Amino acid sequence: MTKTNPTEKAGKSPNPAKNETKAEHAIKEQAKRSALPEAEIKTPDSTNTPAHEEHDLSHPLISPLDGQRIAIAPQKRKARHGFEYDAVVLGAGPAGEAAAMKLAKSGLKVAVIDPRDQVGGNCAHVGTIPSKALRQSVFNIISMRRDPIFSSFTDNFQVPLNKVLSKARRVIASQVNTHKLFYERNRVEIIQGWGRFIDKNTLEVEQVHGEGAKTVTFEKAVIAVGSRPYRPDLLDFDHPRVFDSDKILQMDYVARKIIIYGAGVIGCEYASIFTGLGYVVDLINNKEQLLSYLDDEISDALSHDFRQFGVRIRSNEEIECLETFDDCVVLHLKSGKKIKSDAILWCNGRSGNTDGLNLEAVGLSANSRGQLEVDQTYRTKAEHIYAVGDVIGWPSLASAAYDQGRNAAGFMVGDKHAEFVNSVPTGIYTIPEISSIGATEEDLTRDQIPYEVGQAFFKHLARSQIIGERSGVLKILFHRETLQILGIHCYGNHASEIIHIGQAVMKCGHTLEYFINTTFNYPTMAEAYRVAALNGMNRIF
Repeated sequence: MTKTNPTEKAGKSPNPAKNETKAEHAIKEQAKRSALPEAEIKTPDSTNTPAHEEHDLSHPLISPLDGQRIAIAPQKRKARHGFEYDAVVLGAGPAGEAAAMKLAKSGLKVAVIDPRDQVGGNCAHVGTIPSKALRQSVFNIISMRRDPIFSSFTDNFQVPLNKVLSKARRVIASQVNTHKLFYERNRVEIIQGWGRFIDKNTLEVEQVHGEGAKTVTFEKAVIAVGSRPYRPDLLDFDHPRVFDSDKILQMDYVARKIIIYGAGVIGCEYASIFTGLGYVVDLINNKEQLLSYLDDEISDALSHDFRQFGVRIRSNEEIECLETFDDCVVLHLKSGKKIKSDAILWCNGRSGNTDGLNLEAVGLSANSRGQLEVDQTYRTKAEHIYAVGDVIGWPSLASAAYDQGRNAAGFMVGDKHAEFVNSVPTGIYTIPEISSIGATEEDLTRDQIPYEVGQAFFKHLARSQIIGERSGVLKILFHRETLQILGIHCYGNHASEIIHIGQAVMKCGHTLEYFINTTFNYPTMAEAYRVAALNGMNRIF
């Protein structure tokens, strides 16, 4: 048994090797635990190619007949102004990839530096892609249990986590291969290793496979190194029953109870997943309300459904210490409560991977969370260095990271259409999903804006009844006088898809009347917009 607390740190993780930063150590540990062995990477799934505008799919490297690669060496670009590269991008995740593609398509010679064997960053390997693939598998299991046709066969149906993860591995393999081809088609060189600044225009790259260090000169740079889970010293993350969000997908034993510490987006998503798999879940929330930045009604609906599914939400709680045993863990809270479980998942914050970049060499410094400050063009205080993605903080979403990377590159090459990304829809993949854009009722009340609410409850929609997903609501907040749409909030099945109809209408400047005067297919979930709009108009007097 070990017992750890803030003052007595027993069982602390082994120190990284000399001169190895926390970021380097974290990614090396992720590589060891990777759910995708390199041998599992196969030919790309051509049907799963995302249609990003910067990813040109018509390229002679790909045969138009069978989609297979043709052995034609791409012509290398030449850098300008005497540097090896016009631009270097640190990180091959969504933000780094988008920046690299935009820069390459603008005619620049570009290199991407990343320590992983495959591109994609945390998003593809340990974050967004595997967790959402896992979530979909769990959702399918839940749907079968709820369906009267199948329920008799699934009452005692238990699926081990490693079996459910098989789909995630296939999706990761497909995504890695698809995105690798983007780099080849756009003639972007990938340098595998750890990059650190030596001076204003020079990086030293410590190559991963013992090939020694090499120097790279560049005119401009983009920092897109992403983030990692915050690991407090009072937890021993090397213990087989202590997990963070990067490590949890490697659980290789059967558990029936789990503590999730941290009720943010990641914590709530995993609470849904483990509850769906039949685990007993204790969700520890440091605050009074789940996801308090959401519309109150949406947050309350999530809390209600969690409790209906058996999640035990413990609010306003903080960790005192954690006892670890061979067969269980015991969490001690400052309130005096003790919770025993098979494992604990720590989901309480993330830190930017900037500690190994030697930022001082270019006159930069990160804040206490490893994040960099940027202006409205994503430029740091060093005029030739930009930063995008998790490393600049909010909103820390893969969707926003793509746009940030592309727009930062646009600013670098003088694209007049480049803009700072500040209107981002929220997408939370709980079961059911949550998505929103625009103001909340609390925001509008605080700002004294006269507004009204239109609602559509999914249980009244024919499509929702057909698919058997009756839980959910769509809320439209609009100005009482002008009918301008001020905010849209959705809770329910496919909320992350449904929100984009409202997002597009808001972006185009249409009013609530657009939904009333537009014909929607029937039966669809999209008609919730018409129902909500009519409901809202009936409130006007």
